[in-house]
Amino acid sequence: MQPVWRESHWRLSTFSGLLLAAYFVPVWAVAAWRIVLSPIHGLFERPNVAVAIFISEHLQTPALTTVRLAWLLALGKLTVVAFFLVFAALMLRRAVRRGRGGDEALGIALTLGCAISFASMAFAAKVGEAAALQLHATELMLLLGTAILMLVDQPPAATLSSGDAGLPEAGYSLSSPSS
Repeated sequence: MQPVWRESHWRLSTFSGLLLAAYFVPVWAVAAWRIVLSPIHGLFERPNVAVAIFISEHLQTPALTTVRLAWLLALGKLTVVAFFLVFAALMLRRAVRRGRGGDEALGIALTLGCAISFASMAFAAKVGEAAALQLHATELMLLLGTAILMLVDQPPAATLSSGDAGLPEAGYSLSSPSS
């Protein structure tokens, strides 16, 4: 008899993905919403200040271009939030959880989130924002840790019968084609 936690099909990567969704959905949604409401003011708030300083001082963009780049950042963060929400919704169903159905949504959220966090971390290092560097490095490590966990936490391989000699059944016969 298997333990109860094995029968429920909750994998460690699923649980870690749900914890990430619980963090990133409200934090990034609020940061993106503030950018949508007021692009320049929202861009210069704490979660986005390194990107804002890099855009305005190092790239020396005009105000309209800064607004467009701020909206692009908000769109990226809202996309990550949307994929985390899709993953969380899929994990509510046991059949989807058993079949690893939400891994695609989690993978896309992790990939886009890693790209945004890495770029923000690089911008924070370039402009010398220590607090923003710590924030984005922490977010990046959370995302990368779950991505690695997804790669390592594979489902157990299906057991083969002893007569198969380790070869999976192909589902076709070796009879002559003319018969």
